[in-house]
Amino acid sequence: MRLLVLGGTAWLGRCVAETAVELGHRVTCLARGESGTTAGGAVFVRADRDRPDAYDEIATADWDVVVDVSRQPGHVKRAVAALADRSAHFVFTSSGNVYADHGTPGADEGAALLPPLDSDVMESMETYGPAKVACEQHVRTAFGADGSLILRVGLIGGPGDLFDRTGYWPLRFARPAAPDACVLVPDAPALSTQVIDVRDLARWIVESGEHRLSGTFNATGETLPLPQHLDVARAVAGHTGPVVPVDQEWLQAHGVEPWMGDRSLPLWLPLPEYAGFSARDSSAARAAGLATRPLVDTLTDTLAWELATGPDRSRKAGLSAEDERCLLDAAKAA
Repeated sequence: MRLLVLGGTAWLGRCVAETAVELGHRVTCLARGESGTTAGGAVFVRADRDRPDAYDEIATADWDVVVDVSRQPGHVKRAVAALADRSAHFVFTSSGNVYADHGTPGADEGAALLPPLDSDVMESMETYGPAKVACEQHVRTAFGADGSLILRVGLIGGPGDLFDRTGYWPLRFARPAAPDACVLVPDAPALSTQVIDVRDLARWIVESGEHRLSGTFNATGETLPLPQHLDVARAVAGHTGPVVPVDQEWLQAHGVEPWMGDRSLPLWLPLPEYAGFSARDSSAARAAGLATRPLVDTLTDTLAWELATGPDRSRKAGLSAEDERCLLDAAKAA
């Protein structure tokens, strides 16, 4: 099939393009080209999606499937307007952040959504969920329910995770900050995790395009309690030192942020308001063909990538070694 990836040079988009090329498809990637290189075997079209002429070069061709990973409603609105008459199917990677409630474990695709962003431009991550809702609406309006596939994706992990949410734990266990190899961990046995490997998601996106799968699906990894996820990360890293568990009240009192950002602990989220954030029902996606590898495989490959690409790089999530040592001292003193 002729596959157009809107993006295709950053993490997920590039993995989609690579997978499609490997499966024998003709792939074109439209992007500015600032996030990385195009997959080998794919055609690169340089364009700025903020410009009105962004789709001129590709809007005269016929496409079997278009894949879009954008978070900007204006980008999606202009793309579907330019491509609807020349494209058979549109796959949009949305997010679980579109849901209005994150406190209910097991919620499915019928859960209530946030109001859509009323602007073409998402100015900050604070409006990420509403922006994705607006993107979904633009896709459905142009392609209809039968001509579109909306994937509400959970946390993506695996090699290449520059957001640092899945690489932090295996790397920290492999390289403890403390001299005695202690590692600070959240004491959150009731908190779930759902990491989907970027390679599994990319393959399902391509295969779904091949079969013209339509509808809306939660696309997540296997649901595992956070302690079990951390046990897998420890095993992958070969960590045998002690762990120091601290509860969410202690973390909040000591200025540790949840999920991502500076001075954070990835995968940790406060309860009960986020009890369902990483515990959504993805059974419909699995029935439709989504297959995911074991977490141990994802974390093994992610740790290898972390060590190969420079574990001391500036990071977007996690605790610095100095911060962790200070927090460990405070926890031990308490």
